[in-house]
Amino acid sequence: MISKVNSNKKSHYDRNCVLCPRLASHLAEVRKKFPDYHARPVPPFGDEKPDLMIVGLAPGMHGANATGRPFTGDYAGILLYKALHKYGYSNLAEVSAADDGLKLKNCRITNAVKCLPPENKPVGAEVNNCNRFLEKEIESLGSRYVILALGGVAHKAVLKALSLKPKGHEFGHANLHLLAQDKWLIDSYHCSRYNTQTRRLSEDMFFSIFDKIDELLAINN
Repeated sequence: MISKVNSNKKSHYDRNCVLCPRLASHLAEVRKKFPDYHARPVPPFGDEKPDLMIVGLAPGMHGANATGRPFTGDYAGILLYKALHKYGYSNLAEVSAADDGLKLKNCRITNAVKCLPPENKPVGAEVNNCNRFLEKEIESLGSRYVILALGGVAHKAVLKALSLKPKGHEFGHANLHLLAQDKWLIDSYHCSRYNTQTRRLSEDMFFSIFDKIDELLAINN
């Protein structure tokens, strides 16, 4: 099933959110330095009721924080959008700006923390504050879905949103967790510059995650 909607309900996102004083102050300074940047909480992007939802860490300074769209304009988006295009979730293999014509099919991309954190490192309280939005996003999904968590922070944020304990749901690359009937969480190392350039995460490793997602979504299809 492919939704035709590529928008977001208000309950999933607050453009003017200032729940985290450190992040709000940081973004205010970024807006002064880069007046053309989005420099606000970055909304999720994609279908409203997808079978696949991807959860990243947080916007990058010159990526999503600049463009206003997850994984757009930064290095981490290179491998992600290549994979999404290869597996039929995106009409573009390379993205650069919010007006480049990108459309996602049966997929949504979001972040555990919607605002740019200093040094790309949100603190626990900021992840917890933003979790209310992730919880609403997951609640809006359909009767079956796969959530792909990119990195340990995203993994823990998904568990918190679902009121699940980390014990028994440990993070690890390619770890698969059955959440309920026809609902899964699968983990991957984050497709960051560091992970890909050090070969902690190779292209083949990342593609194998999407092979598994295809298998899961083919069940009872």
